[in-house]
Amino acid sequence: MVSREAIRRRFGTRVPFLLLLSCMILLSYSQVLVSAAVVTLDSIEIFKTHEWLPSKPTVFFSCKGENDTVLPDVKEKHVLYTFKGEESWQPLTELQNIKCKRCGFYEKDAIKSDDVFDEWEFCASDFNSSDGKYVHFKEKEFNATFLCPECVPLANASEASSKGKDNTNMIHWAIIVVIVVAVSVVFVAGLVSGCKYWQKRKRQQQQARFLKLFEDADDIEDELGIGPLSHVV
Repeated sequence: MVSREAIRRRFGTRVPFLLLLSCMILLSYSQVLVSAAVVTLDSIEIFKTHEWLPSKPTVFFSCKGENDTVLPDVKEKHVLYTFKGEESWQPLTELQNIKCKRCGFYEKDAIKSDDVFDEWEFCASDFNSSDGKYVHFKEKEFNATFLCPECVPLANASEASSKGKDNTNMIHWAIIVVIVVAVSVVFVAGLVSGCKYWQKRKRQQQQARFLKLFEDADDIEDELGIGPLSHVV
C-alpha cells in the first residue's frame, strides 16, 4: 500500500495545484450551465386586435410566474415595429440552461380576462440560427422575432445532449441484442451437445445390455454343460 508520504514525495506540491485547477474548471463549467441568457424582442407585427371598442390595444409579453412586459409602442395592426434591445422595458425574459418557459403575447382587457394572441413553450433550443434569432409566427395573430445570442450555445448543448442520448440508447439496444444472440447461441449449442451426449449414452447402454445378454447366455451354457468345450472328448 502506497503511503501518504510516498505520494507527497512523488508529486510534491503538484497535487494541491491540480486539485485547485480541477475545482476552477468545474466551477467555471457550472457557471456556464446556470448563467442566464437574456432574450430581447427584435421585431413584432400584429395582424389583429381583440378589442371591439375603437381604442388602442395594450399588448404585453409574459411568462408564467413572471411580471408582464408591456410593449408601449405596439398600437397599430400591420405595422412592423423594430427594436434595438435597449428600450426601458427590455429584456423580455431570461432563459437558463435548456429549461423551457410557458410564455405568450397578450392584450389587456378591461372588462374580461386578457385576450391571448398566442402562448407556447419558449425554449433556448429555439435559437438555433447562428445570429441568435428566433421567429415565432401565429397565423392571423402576429409575427415576432426574438434575439438571444447567448442562447445559441445552450441550443447546441441541448442538441448535443439529445444526440448523446440517442447514441446511448442505440448502444444500449445493440448490447441487448448482442447479449440475446449470444445467450441463444450458447443455449442452442448446449441443447445440441446435450442431445448428442444423450444419444451416445443411450447407444452405450444398449451395447452394454447386448453384451450382458451374451455373458448371461455363456454362463447358462457352462452350467448346463452344453458349451463348446462339452463336445470335445
